[in-house]
Amino acid sequence: MADPVQTLGNSAFERMKAMILDGTLEPGTLLREKKFADRLGVSRTPVREAIGQLISEGLATRSAGGTPMVSSVSLSDIMEILHARSLLECEAAKKAAISKASYEGLLDLRAQIVGFIEGERPDPRTHSKLDRDLHLEIARLAGSNILVELIEGLKNKTRMFDQGSIPDRLLPGCHEHLAIIDAITAQAPDAASAAMKLHLSNVREAIISHIYHPF
Repeated sequence: MADPVQTLGNSAFERMKAMILDGTLEPGTLLREKKFADRLGVSRTPVREAIGQLISEGLATRSAGGTPMVSSVSLSDIMEILHARSLLECEAAKKAAISKASYEGLLDLRAQIVGFIEGERPDPRTHSKLDRDLHLEIARLAGSNILVELIEGLKNKTRMFDQGSIPDRLLPGCHEHLAIIDAITAQAPDAASAAMKLHLSNVREAIISHIYHPF
């Protein structure tokens, strides 16, 4: 049975995250526990947990005086980052499909994804880790350390929207990942690039939907 406090903390986090990303809470807004407990109709404990999550995901930071405050992040920022990711990762997928390197790591990740689809669903942390590992493995197969660093940096900036953080994206994301992997291992560069482009386009649409309809 779920911990009621933890459940309230997750709900408060989703609501506060939505307010940050849609601009309701502007950068620099102080996140005072009592104010948001009253605003959300909960006690201060779940708000405190929510603020901790916002800080860990980069949506909030602490002022010089130690008070939590909204970081400079917006839907526009997220969309720009995803556009840059699409440009880089479509090229990475294309290069990975003509790579002479071993696809063993990619095939290991494929087996894990199939396990998620056919067996027990993973927890969000596990799924987010696999999502990150897959995208970075594709960048590695492209043969450029700079590309790996750029993609990793951009992916970190959108980590609050990793596959595991939007439950409705778990299965569609898994199938999209399989399509990318299969195109790469079949050494079909154009198909790999197209599969990656479709995947990141779907991620973009899911993020927009999640921000405006978080519950």
